[in-house]
Amino acid sequence: MTPTEPATRPSAARAAAVRPPLPVKMVIAGGFGVGKTTAVGAISEIEPLTTEAAITEVAAGVDDLTGTPGKTTTTVAMDFGCITIDPTLKLYLFGTPGQERFGFMWDDIVEGAIGGLVVVDPRRLDDCYTAVDYFEHRRIPFAVAVNAFDGKVPYTLEEIRWALDVADRVPVVVFDARERGSVRDALLVVLELALARAEG
Repeated sequence: MTPTEPATRPSAARAAAVRPPLPVKMVIAGGFGVGKTTAVGAISEIEPLTTEAAITEVAAGVDDLTGTPGKTTTTVAMDFGCITIDPTLKLYLFGTPGQERFGFMWDDIVEGAIGGLVVVDPRRLDDCYTAVDYFEHRRIPFAVAVNAFDGKVPYTLEEIRWALDVADRVPVVVFDARERGSVRDALLVVLELALARAEG
């Protein structure tokens, strides 16, 4: 280096080190009131964008609130958050609305996603059939995350797998939508599945 060259000139390696992480889209789906909004809020490193609206008497007459009597709000468009996995990768999370009447939005929300996490309330397994069928028919990698309401799951994972009729290649895990680390671990399962699919 000559005396006239600046001592702080960045090297190619240093320039590469400050490259922004690769953005990756992932969807969190499932039935009404299973914990999708809670999961996005628990993991997001930014203030999550939610489209929660109060459940009115009219909506209560349309949506089945039997399994969620204490629920007073619902997602009417989507939830959005993000989490940096490491310096090379950043997940952008999109939560779908749970009611079937908002199903027309799913194709737009899922477009470009590498995979999905289907959140399941083990007390209301019927509510997640639509989400499972959606990802299966579109051949999008997904995992089933059984939300441990009250800290417990009333069935074994094999019983839940059988009830949902999902293939052995689909991971079925237990998680707590309120716990950041638990949500992270579930998302990493989907990420590993998507990477394995891409490499295969």
